[in-house]
Amino acid sequence: MAIEATFTATGGEFPLAAVFAEFPAAEIELDRVVPTNEFIIPYFWVRDVEIENISMENVTHPGIHDIRVIDDVDEAAFIRIDWDLAYESVLTAIIENDVNLISAHGSENQWSFEFRAESRESLADFQSYCRDRKIPLELTKLHALSPFESGQEYDLTDAQREAITVAFTLGYYDSPREATRQDIANELGISPQAVGSRLQRGTRRLIASTLMQLDQ
Repeated sequence: MAIEATFTATGGEFPLAAVFAEFPAAEIELDRVVPTNEFIIPYFWVRDVEIENISMENVTHPGIHDIRVIDDVDEAAFIRIDWDLAYESVLTAIIENDVNLISAHGSENQWSFEFRAESRESLADFQSYCRDRKIPLELTKLHALSPFESGQEYDLTDAQREAITVAFTLGYYDSPREATRQDIANELGISPQAVGSRLQRGTRRLIASTLMQLDQ
């Protein structure tokens, strides 16, 4: 089952944090292209800065090999960047795992990354890679690309739908179980008791809206 997930990062470890050191008010959007082992996401846009005479000469970071302004279009600077992939970041996590970047936007205070994975296992591998290397990403949104996505037709609340989707993605419903209520709680930022309540009530509603309806 294909899955889309949104992660946020507030730490300064992502290489483009160096751009904000020079331009604190900037807004950055990565220009997504098909990644390869040699070149991954080589361009990005910088907005909300004084474009005239903008320079990247003072932007340095261990994760950046080279960075330069290519053009300016509609009050935005178009930047070419060559990453140093010896520095482990979300970029190396993309290369090493079967996930695709849909979009990435950043400001001085926070980055938001949207990914698509063809299976929950691929997304779980990506999360494990980041966790093991202390790459600071927090899962903030998750949904499956199926009628299960909205949950409205099953009379689920948003909280119940989110809990069930996260539980499914992490392997809570597998046999043997690959995740605990504590794991789900860590992803959602709630207590294991709250997870249990959402799963129980949500599962009851799913059964009432599907199996019981089929019996009628």
